Amino acid sequence: MEKAKISAYQLFVLILLFEHGTTLLLPLAVEAKQDAWLSVLLGMVGGFVLFWIYYGLYQYYPDNLPTEYVQKIIGKVLGRLLGFFFLLYFMYIASRDLRDFGEMLVTVAYPDTPLFIVSALLMLVMVYTVRKGIEVLARTGELFFIIVYLLAITGFILIVASGLLNLTNLKPVLEEGILSIMKITFTQTLYFPFGEVVAFAMILPYVNQSKKAKVAGLFAIGLSGINIAIITVLNISVLGVDLVSRSPFPFLSTIQTIRLAEFLERLDVYFMLTSIICGFFKISVYCYVAVIGIADLFNIKEPSRLVYPIGIVILFLSITIASNVSEHIKEGLQIIPFFVHLPLQVVIPLLLLIIAFFKNRKSR
Repeated sequence: MEKAKISAYQLFVLILLFEHGTTLLLPLAVEAKQDAWLSVLLGMVGGFVLFWIYYGLYQYYPDNLPTEYVQKIIGKVLGRLLGFFFLLYFMYIASRDLRDFGEMLVTVAYPDTPLFIVSALLMLVMVYTVRKGIEVLARTGELFFIIVYLLAITGFILIVASGLLNLTNLKPVLEEGILSIMKITFTQTLYFPFGEVVAFAMILPYVNQSKKAKVAGLFAIGLSGINIAIITVLNISVLGVDLVSRSPFPFLSTIQTIRLAEFLERLDVYFMLTSIICGFFKISVYCYVAVIGIADLFNIKEPSRLVYPIGIVILFLSITIASNVSEHIKEGLQIIPFFVHLPLQVVIPLLLLIIAFFKNRKSR
């Protein structure tokens, strides 16, 4: 492990920025229509349970990374293999997120710039930060956390002051029943964004206030869920269900509708700054946990040497992962949740916790 420590507050900030990453870009739970915000809140509740599972494993092995304690739970050979699969998962999801932000920048701001160039510039900044270690990443998060919330508060005030909200777009509530909402929760919002906090199982051993880490994590997930639900409500209230479902970046469309006093408009910068900041921390966290995990798994004494090679792998994977945007989105909605997120976020951690419980009880 890197000889570094972060505070519980820094953990809270990193999780909060991480959770907001690509959720600001993409339409969330659009199949739930005007009840999408309810699906987000139910996903948040599921996120509490998942974080409790990850924290439970951390309590049994507080001084070990998951790549270490998984070998103690299920054996060295299977444990190393499973740990390697988790590291591949982190790199894969990082590449998907990088593709999301690259496509957004090419579509919105740089239509004549190749996707590879935009993604490479983004990755270069992230790799530089990750190479400095978790302490630098956490301190940077503290600074940008304030900026993000200032942008969020002023943006919310501008939307309300513009008179754009039409709360009738949120009616009727539970038109298709609670079972339909729960189905969408267990196929989408549970895994994205809340289940992705599994990456922080690799960061929990770096928290210097282990008893406060649980509260910080749960509080961050709760606040993230409320914020994302509010953004979903704003999108539906301003744009309506049909436009939200057809827009590739609904929150950007919401921001673009702001017109105040006939001179304050085209505030795309609010969306661009907030989304890029949150995306930067989400991809950086994934990159960091992949670096320290590979260094631990293969006994590499200087993890910083791995940063640039892993960054290059994530970059090229983001370009080759899909031939176009439609294919990329289809994979993210129909394939990834069931074949990737479900086993690695829910099933395997839960089984590991059950085995660890019986092993530790027997040893005691």
